[in-house]
Amino acid sequence: MSTETTDGDDDLRERVTNFLRRNFPQIQMHGGSAAIQHIDRESGEVSIQLGGACSGCGISPMTIQAIKSRMVKEIPEITQVHADTGMGGGSSHGGGMSPSFPGESSDDGREDDEGPQAPF
Repeated sequence: MSTETTDGDDDLRERVTNFLRRNFPQIQMHGGSAAIQHIDRESGEVSIQLGGACSGCGISPMTIQAIKSRMVKEIPEITQVHADTGMGGGSSHGGGMSPSFPGESSDDGREDDEGPQAPF
């Protein structure tokens, strides 16, 4: 891996971190956390793990949907976001809460329907 690629990955990770801090300060203010689990620059995929108070929060599904819809719009290199609270499972994509929203039929990469807006 070249230094240029490593620098690009670090820059993308920093932009994702800044995006989460800037757009979702309530996660930390309410005792939750958001951690980047994985970023694949080539495929444009990022995996986010919500923890702390997010694991039992009733509006976590709306927060997850907001992160998914906003991140791909704000960071052009990101094409798909996987986000999870980690509740009740152990697998990276199948466990935890799997929110479902009106107009969303599957996780086929099409996210025309942004679903409900989070109350923040």
